[in-house]
Amino acid sequence: MPAEHYSLHLQPKARGFHIITNEVLSHLSLPTSGILHLYIQHTSAGLTINEAADPDVRVDFESIFNKLVPENMPFLIHTMEGPDDMPAHIKASIVGTSISIPIINHKLALGTWQGIYLCEFRNNGGARHLVATILS
Repeated sequence: MPAEHYSLHLQPKARGFHIITNEVLSHLSLPTSGILHLYIQHTSAGLTINEAADPDVRVDFESIFNKLVPENMPFLIHTMEGPDDMPAHIKASIVGTSISIPIINHKLALGTWQGIYLCEFRNNGGARHLVATILS
């Protein structure tokens, strides 16, 4: 399987869960069939696939993750970069750094309601970089 590699630069986004499907697709040329693998090169943000139709889902994700991993836990040692940093690392490990999606007929084989999420866990995370690999 030959592979194509792309480097994607995402503009800074506010803390939260952002659908980036169209932004990702704007950088890619999809083959007839294959697999798209996306990898985020950061330790305080993640990637996942989930509900893309109702924006309340993304708000609920943020609420749940903040309840699971709150800021200002008194026992944390890694605090030099602010109270959101260590919780961001933990949240990113829970979500993960990569996703893979089949490509069928030049399109991502996402379900009807699915979209690619950038999970931004920092208050000021800055620009994010993704590596996209297409296996065809």
